[in-house]
Amino acid sequence: MHELGLVMQITKTVEGIASEQGLEDISKVNLIIGEVSGVIPEYIEDAFEYFKKKTKYMKNTELSIKEKKAVTFCENCRNTYSTVEFKKICPFCKSEDTYLVEGDEFIIDSIEAK
Repeated sequence: MHELGLVMQITKTVEGIASEQGLEDISKVNLIIGEVSGVIPEYIEDAFEYFKKKTKYMKNTELSIKEKKAVTFCENCRNTYSTVEFKKICPFCKSEDTYLVEGDEFIIDSIEAK
């Protein structure tokens, strides 16, 4: 369960920002998790609830997760399509000359502080 390590890194990063900026309390952390990132949002939520209690600035922090759909681009016909639904083969021209455009992200989009 690599989500534990990811949440540890999130808390370390956010705590560092709070300290550097002289913030008193982080009220919200907003994440973007791609549909094919390999990260399970529910595991992130559970680990976050555990780890935030061990921090200085995040004890009452709310976690918001926005899931981003995976999109693949076809080099042959220049169309985009749903990666999860159609995988590597383009549904328009049946080409395998495709690549993932978005949907594998795992990022801290923003934090809200007091």
